[in-house]
Amino acid sequence: MNGRPISGASVGGGAERPAARRTRHGRRHALPALLLGALLVVLTACGSGGGGADSDKGSGGDKNGKGSDKADTAPSQAVVSILPKDGADSVATSGALKVTAAKGKLTEVRVEDSKGNPVDGKLAGGGGSWAPSQHLSSGTKYKVHAVAKDTKGRESAKDTTFTTLVPKNTFVGIFTPEDGSKVGVGMPFSIRFTRGITHPEDVEKAIKITTEPAVDVQGHWFGNDRLDFRPEKYWKAGTKVSVKLNLDGVEGRPGVYGKQLKTVSFTIGRSQVSTVDAKKHTMKVVRDGKTVKNIPITAGAPATTTYNGQMVISEKLKVTRMNGDTVGFGGEYDIKDVPHAMRLSQSGTFIHGNYWAPGAPGNQNVSHGCVGLRDVRGAWDKKQPAAWFFDNSLIGDVVIVKNSNDKQIQPENGLNGWNMSWEQWIA
Repeated sequence: MNGRPISGASVGGGAERPAARRTRHGRRHALPALLLGALLVVLTACGSGGGGADSDKGSGGDKNGKGSDKADTAPSQAVVSILPKDGADSVATSGALKVTAAKGKLTEVRVEDSKGNPVDGKLAGGGGSWAPSQHLSSGTKYKVHAVAKDTKGRESAKDTTFTTLVPKNTFVGIFTPEDGSKVGVGMPFSIRFTRGITHPEDVEKAIKITTEPAVDVQGHWFGNDRLDFRPEKYWKAGTKVSVKLNLDGVEGRPGVYGKQLKTVSFTIGRSQVSTVDAKKHTMKVVRDGKTVKNIPITAGAPATTTYNGQMVISEKLKVTRMNGDTVGFGGEYDIKDVPHAMRLSQSGTFIHGNYWAPGAPGNQNVSHGCVGLRDVRGAWDKKQPAAWFFDNSLIGDVVIVKNSNDKQIQPENGLNGWNMSWEQWIA
């Protein structure tokens, strides 16, 4: 061979050396080309979702898109409507708020006042409409959030605000017993309104009574300004009663609205029922089913007899003045210091201490219609029967009068609705 041997080459392989050099030279150029080709393949694969005949196959769907995992971006067909309109003022507290859905069903309706207090309501028409369960408060701003779904489950929502009217004429209820009091088993919850009510159902609906243990409590109207609540029978001793007066915004009569929002709670104490026998001149005091005392009494004289019936103690006065002029007896009497007096009727029937006829209790009836118990002037002697009965009685205790030559007391004369049957009460 001619030519120089290549440095570092093996001896005996001279004829193949030029080919070997070209091979090594070719590898240095081929490797980057292969890498570039692979990179292009990867880039093409990452971008394959952008189009091409096979793009739907890669996403698991057909050419019409059925079965694909793409989101449905079409707008909901459901249309939410809210009355009153957004931003409305002086809105009526009853009958004005209504939410409806067209081409869909309501799935959520949330109404709150400015303090976040929710307004209860009910869906109707299979989700086609919503209305509040009762009236709204007056002079209050409300916000409404409503959501509806169409037949494909797509949601549509609407939010509005409005403000209710500020009434020019209002009424309140004056109630008994007082909040936090302990009362006897005969005590009704009685509320007298400062204006005559011509929409009694709306007013009664706005008063909620709950008890523990639970018992059915129903209301009864005496005229158009008084509403009493009681159970069928006397309360069970220890019962806890809670009354929610949600009168704010109730239209009690045209253009006249309630303005009370208050909760009243009271507890029923031990059971005490005292029975006066006008013929025998005695009173038996029964507490929690046991007779604890028999007390001599004097009842109404033959010309001024005492009412028969079930009466509830509504007021306690350690000393009070009794004047015949105030109850239709003219100037027949005016006693300025009647001791231990407890009111049984609005017309002036009391059970009280009697110091001016000490021999009458237990022997004869001499009063002007009241029930008298032996006592001393000034109400200082705790050992007197009238003092004992006064100290051991609660407002709401029951005093029953029988065997008097008089009629039964009218249920509305005092807190004496127990003289009506349950059927009459709820009628």
